[in-house]
Amino acid sequence: MFEIVLLSPKIPQNVGAIGRLCVCAGAKLSAIAPTPIDFDDKKLRRAGLDYWRYLEFSLWDNLELFLAKNPTRDRDFFFTTKVDRPYFHASFQAGDRFWFGSEDAGLPEDFWRAYADRALTIPMKKPFRSLNLANAASIVVYEGIRQNYADFTV
Repeated sequence: MFEIVLLSPKIPQNVGAIGRLCVCAGAKLSAIAPTPIDFDDKKLRRAGLDYWRYLEFSLWDNLELFLAKNPTRDRDFFFTTKVDRPYFHASFQAGDRFWFGSEDAGLPEDFWRAYADRALTIPMKKPFRSLNLANAASIVVYEGIRQNYADFTV
């Protein structure tokens, strides 16, 4: 139904949990290097349980290669803590792509600013700065499912 794109993820357990989320939600997962993660890592596999074999997963060598094969489009959404537009003000559709950056830096500012009209945030109480990456991806994917439940196959 959706695709999650992780740009330079760093924590295997987050990627494993997001992979598990994708399987349960019928979403695809793409990870874009550079990343220190060994995708055969036990921590990643443990977080993804035995679901990993059902995951539609792609690992890309770099952002340029990903974009050459998967150009951005109007249905790509970019998640950052640096904007004020909440995710629940967006209308999601099957096939949308949800972009998230690394756990320590988020999406590069010049990258999400190029798509500022589709940059969204998950509101949170001040002075806290961010949510766990897997939690953030879950919030967004399930909001997309809520909005499109009639199209979601259970």
